[in-house]
Amino acid sequence: MTRSARALAEKASLICLLFMPLSVATVSAQDAQPDSARHHGVAALMVSDIHFEPFWDPAKAAELESAPARSWDAILAGPSSANRQQSFDALQDKCHARGVDTPYALFKSSLAAMHAKEAEAGFAVVSGDLVAHAFSCKYSTLFPEASPQAYSAFVVKTLDYVLHELHKEFPGVPIYAALGNNDSGCGDYQLDANSEFLRASGAFFTEGLPAAVREEAERTFAAGGYYSIALPAPMEHTRLIVLDDVFMSRKYSTCDGKPDAAASASQIAWLRQELERAREHKEKVWVMGHIPPGIDPFTTILKMRNVCGGRSPDVFLASDDLGKTIGDFGDVVKLAIFAHTHMDELRLLKPSGSEVPLSAQAGVAVKLVSSISPINGNSPSFTVAQIDPATAVMVDYKVFEASNATGEDAQWTREYDFAEAFHEPDFSALSVGKLIAKFAADPEVKTEASQNYIRNYYVRDVSAEIKVFWPQYSCALSNLTAESYRACVCSQAH
Repeated sequence: MTRSARALAEKASLICLLFMPLSVATVSAQDAQPDSARHHGVAALMVSDIHFEPFWDPAKAAELESAPARSWDAILAGPSSANRQQSFDALQDKCHARGVDTPYALFKSSLAAMHAKEAEAGFAVVSGDLVAHAFSCKYSTLFPEASPQAYSAFVVKTLDYVLHELHKEFPGVPIYAALGNNDSGCGDYQLDANSEFLRASGAFFTEGLPAAVREEAERTFAAGGYYSIALPAPMEHTRLIVLDDVFMSRKYSTCDGKPDAAASASQIAWLRQELERAREHKEKVWVMGHIPPGIDPFTTILKMRNVCGGRSPDVFLASDDLGKTIGDFGDVVKLAIFAHTHMDELRLLKPSGSEVPLSAQAGVAVKLVSSISPINGNSPSFTVAQIDPATAVMVDYKVFEASNATGEDAQWTREYDFAEAFHEPDFSALSVGKLIAKFAADPEVKTEASQNYIRNYYVRDVSAEIKVFWPQYSCALSNLTAESYRACVCSQAH
C-alpha cells in the first residue's frame, strides 16, 4: 500500500470513528407518498443494527430494571433528568464507547418513518443487533451488585421492548428477527446453546408466528437461536430460514469464555437439512443471519494486511462453511440477508463444487442491510424492498436515511433506488454477478455504477476516502474465501 493510500485509510477510519452526531420523525414532502402506492408485488421492510440504547438517561435505569418491558415506553418518553448528558457521557467514557447508538428519540423516529414510507408492508425482516454496544459494561456500571441472571433478564427485556414496539407500529404484519452478536445474555459474541436466555428471548422472537409452527420455532430457537418459517401470502411457496451465526463467528465463545464448535456444526447441519427439504418440495428460500460470510475488506485494509505477502485477510466467520452451504443451493435460495457492517452492501455467494446443479451456478445474491444506529458516523437508515411473490426475487429496493443522528425533528428521505442507480432489472444472483463484474473492471471508479455504489455504501457520502481502496473492496464482493480473495487482489497488483 502506498503512503498516500495509508494516509487515506487512516482518514477514512477517523471519519467513521469520530464523526459527531447532529441534533419524533417528520417526513419531507419528497417521498411522502407510501412506496406501496408506487409499485406492484410485495413490499418488505428491511431493518438492521438498531442497537437500542436504554441507558441514554442513566437516571431511568433503575425504573427500567424494575418495570416489565411493555411498560418501558412511558418511562423512556418521560422528561430527561437534569444531568442526563453528564451522566451518559460518564457512562460512555467508563465503557470506552466509540460513539452513540440509538436513543429513544431516534428509535421512535425510525418507526414513524418506516410506517410513513411503507405502512402496507407484507412482512418485515430484522437482521440482528437489537441492543446497544458495550451493553454489559453499562449495565454492570449502573448495577454493580447485579447477578449474571439479572443481566440476562435485562437483555431479554430490552429485546422484548424493541420487538414489541415494531409490532405496535405494524400491527398484524409478520416481523421476523435474528439475533446479532450484541444480543446476548452474557456478553458480546458470547452465547450458550440450549440456554435459558435463548428460551426466554425465543418467546418474543417467535411472537405472531402461526400457532401451528410456533412451537417448533420456539424449540429450535431455544436450541441455537434459529428457526424456519413459510413467508405469508401472497409470497408463493417461499420459506425464510433465520440463523444465529454468532456461533460461527471467529470471535465466538461460550458464556464462560471457552471455544465450542459444536453449536456451529449443529446449525450448519440443520441449515443444510432445511435447504435439502426445500429443494425436494420445490420451495424458494430466503436465508437471514447477522454476520455475513466472507472477507471483512474494511478491517483488512485498515490493518494494512499484506495479503499478497502472505498475510491472511480478516474474515467475519471462523470457517467458510456457511457461505459454501448457502452458495451450493443457488437453485433454491433466492436471497440471503445479512448486516453487521452497518453499511449498505451487496455480495454474491458462489457454488463450491461441480456437484452443484447447473441451475445453481449463478450463486446467491446477498443483501447487507445498513443500520439504524449511527455509531460509525453513518446516517441512520432502513430499506424498503419490492418482491416478486411468484419468484421470491427482490425486484428493487429503496434506502431511506435520517437527516440527523438523534431522531429529534429528523426528516427521512430516500437516499437511493437500486434500479435507478444500477439499471439492473432485479437483485437476482445474475444481476448482482454482472454488477460485481462491472466493479472489478473499473479499478479507477470511472463508471456510474461504481460511483453510485461507493456514494451510497456508507449512507453518508465518504466516497473520496473509499475510492482509493475500490479494487481491494470489490474483490471481497464475490471472492469469499481467503484464497480466492488473495488471488483477486494480487492479480490486480501486477
